Amino acid sequence: MPSTAIAIVGRADATHNYETALHRLEIPYITTLSVEEAALASHLLLPGGGDITPAFFGQNNHGSYNIDTELDIIQLQALSFFMKQKKPILGICKGMQLINVQLGGTIIQDIDTADMHKWVGKDQYHYVYHNGLNRMDFFYQLYGTSTQVNSAHHQAVDRLGGGLTAVCRSGDNIIEGIMHTSLPVMAVQWHPERMTEAGGEHLLRYFAAQQPIS
Repeated sequence: MPSTAIAIVGRADATHNYETALHRLEIPYITTLSVEEAALASHLLLPGGGDITPAFFGQNNHGSYNIDTELDIIQLQALSFFMKQKKPILGICKGMQLINVQLGGTIIQDIDTADMHKWVGKDQYHYVYHNGLNRMDFFYQLYGTSTQVNSAHHQAVDRLGGGLTAVCRSGDNIIEGIMHTSLPVMAVQWHPERMTEAGGEHLLRYFAAQQPIS
């Protein structure tokens, strides 16, 4: 395996867009459901997908669907390993929510403004805005104070997990990007793999260039 290789932990029938984007950028990757195989990679990508099993963040089901508990468990196990190893992690859409849940955060299972965010047979688009005064975070480094993103979700991060900070929000105050304050962990609510000609490639290249913390 190359010194830099991204493990996409997800089902192969749902990861084609991520594979296509990384291949186009000539970034080595593997797609796997094996935590042991993923552990050999230098980076972890948690892709988008259905909703997380609500019990994992201490709630009953209040609007979650397309739940895959087996996949949740595998992805959370991989996330735990990579965090312990202090290896770079990127969460996309559901992947961002998984990171939040892993660190004790919660999820809004059906946001009030879902109509402007959810999949409608295609991506929707809206702007996101830099959150806070820190100009060292990945969002400001890549996009400055705002950028337009695609959107295909009806859930969102609610209470942030331990060590996480929001780096950008949408106009309706939905958290759209997070990072860990001491680990190489970042995540976005949008889909950069479907925006490789509109800023998505910047984020994927930035992630691939991150190094583990020794």
